[in-house]
Amino acid sequence: MQISAPIDLDAYLARIGLGLVPEADAAGLAAVQRQHRLSIPFENLDVRLGRGISLDPEHVFEKLVHKRRGGYCFEQNQLFLRALTAIGFDARPLLARVWLMADGVPPKTHTLNLVTIDGMQWIADAGFGGSYSPPMPLIAGPEVEAPDGSRYRLSTHEDHGWFLERKGHPALTDGRTLLDEWQPQYSFTLEPVASADLEMANHWTSTRPETRFTTLSVVSLVLPSGFASLTDTHYTRRNGDQHVEAEIESATAYRLRLNFVFGIVLDEVEVMGLGLFE
Repeated sequence: MQISAPIDLDAYLARIGLGLVPEADAAGLAAVQRQHRLSIPFENLDVRLGRGISLDPEHVFEKLVHKRRGGYCFEQNQLFLRALTAIGFDARPLLARVWLMADGVPPKTHTLNLVTIDGMQWIADAGFGGSYSPPMPLIAGPEVEAPDGSRYRLSTHEDHGWFLERKGHPALTDGRTLLDEWQPQYSFTLEPVASADLEMANHWTSTRPETRFTTLSVVSLVLPSGFASLTDTHYTRRNGDQHVEAEIESATAYRLRLNFVFGIVLDEVEVMGLGLFE
C-alpha cells in the first residue's frame, strides 16, 4: 500500500462537490476537509458484513468515490491525504489514541493527517466518526469553533503528546451528548507513520472481538450545522436547533434511512446480513 498513491483528483472533487481545485493554503485545506465530511459518510458496514477493510488505494477510491459508499478513518484519511497531495499540500499521516469511552490507555486505532503550510503545521481529519472538527494549527491553547457551536482546542501531555479536546455536543456516533466541559477526543505524536503501521492498526481495529467496530453497525454524516448518526437501529439527527431521535424498526426502513440521509445504497440481503433484523 502506498500512503499517497496517485489519485483521479477531478473525480474526487466531484464526489465532494467542489468544482475547482482549491489553492494549497489554509482556506483550501478547510474547504476540502469540510466538503469531504459533508459528502462522504463515516461507516463500518463492511466490517459487520464480514468483508474486512482493504487499504489498497484503488479499492478505497472505488468504494468511497465511484461506489459512493463511506468508510472509517483508515479509508477516509487515506483518500483525503491522496487528494491533498495531488492539490499540492505537504501532508503525511499520523496515528492517534482515541480516549472517548477508553478504559485505560487506548491503542492507536485512529489516523489523521499532518499538513504543513508556509512552515506552519496543521492537523486535518476527514475520518473521525463524530461531529465536525475543523483543521487546526498545531498550537496549544487557542480555541476553534465548529459549525455546530462546539469548540476545539489542542493541549500537550508529557506521556501522550498532543491532545485534541472538545467542548460541546454531539460528538459520538451513537447520539450521546457530552457535558459542557472539555473532553479529550484523541491524542497523537508527530512520529513518522509507515504504510505497515496503518495496515497493523487497521487490522486490529477491524478484527478485534468485542470492540465498537466489530460489534456495532455505525454510520454517520456531518450536516451543515450538526450531525446525523445511525448506530445499529438508533437514529439521531441534530442540525442547528432541530433534534430528532428514532428507532428503526424494519430492514426496509433501515435501507431507506441509509439511502436518503447518508447516501449509502445496500440491497436487502446486505441489510439482513448486518444482523439487526430477524
